[in-house]
Amino acid sequence: MAAIDRILEHDFIRVTEQAAVAAAHTMGLGDREKSDRVAVEAMRRELDSLAIAGRIVIGEGERDEAPMLYVGEEVGLEKGRADGVGVDIAVDPLEGTNLCATGAPDATAVLAAAERGGLLHAPDTYMEKLIVGPTARGRLHIDAPVVENLRSLARAFERDVEDLTIVVLDRPRHERLIEDIRSAGARIRLIGDGDLSAGIACAVRGTGVHAVMGTGGAPEGVITAAAMRCLGGEIQARLVASDDHQKARLAELGYFDLDRIYQTTDLAPGDQIFFSCTGVTPGELLHGVRFFGGGARTHTLFMSLTRRIIRFVETIHREDLTLPVHFER
Repeated sequence: MAAIDRILEHDFIRVTEQAAVAAAHTMGLGDREKSDRVAVEAMRRELDSLAIAGRIVIGEGERDEAPMLYVGEEVGLEKGRADGVGVDIAVDPLEGTNLCATGAPDATAVLAAAERGGLLHAPDTYMEKLIVGPTARGRLHIDAPVVENLRSLARAFERDVEDLTIVVLDRPRHERLIEDIRSAGARIRLIGDGDLSAGIACAVRGTGVHAVMGTGGAPEGVITAAAMRCLGGEIQARLVASDDHQKARLAELGYFDLDRIYQTTDLAPGDQIFFSCTGVTPGELLHGVRFFGGGARTHTLFMSLTRRIIRFVETIHREDLTLPVHFER
């Protein structure tokens, strides 16, 4: 069978584009629930139009908690067909819901996909993460002291620790981590949301981000791993149960060893992995959706492990064909 991404590349780009456009219409309105809802609805509508037997393995929640794009949901025109194009799909229809609602940078619409079994079904719990790009792959360890990791990171980039920038989610749980990073002399970029986008940024030269450290969502960790497979970066991760209820939930799903360190290929083991991410609000890596009189313009990052390509795609979506399109940046 031909590689999945050769069949579906443009289709899945369209999925994240439409989710991004829908969310961008709500940018800055302060209604995070509406922003998320319209992105989910647009993404599901596009997924159901594709000639695939798709299965959501990372979604908006479990079946009883989410009206659509829940974990286990089947999508696509070929759903239920044994001879269909089987695809496992991880989605974050609006990564950075609060960012979109407040008009802050770096909100995106994200999708990763692979052949069946190619993406870990991660529970909706926290995950401790250490993310680096290709330059530092294999140089750091999630259990090493922060100062030791920063020194190893500096050696990989052939610079001083003081020249490094580490992204950390701005959460009370990271007070000690932030103190350790600052004590070592590195700079910190605190973010309110969007550690997935930050993880991608650290694997792309020129963004000024050298690593991501701290605890975030486990589902986002799987999607980040898919991106790292395509970019040559690395994520090390460990599941975290914040209370007895989460520990019981993890055990119910078969996750008993909470000391286990998951490597990139544990989280995204597939051979046919691809990734699509469209900017909703402007960011360092992607432009946000830009509206004009007759439509909108989107900016998407598409990556394929099979074809070893990283592609930036700009698309003009024309709603009124009678109005002129201006191409200046």
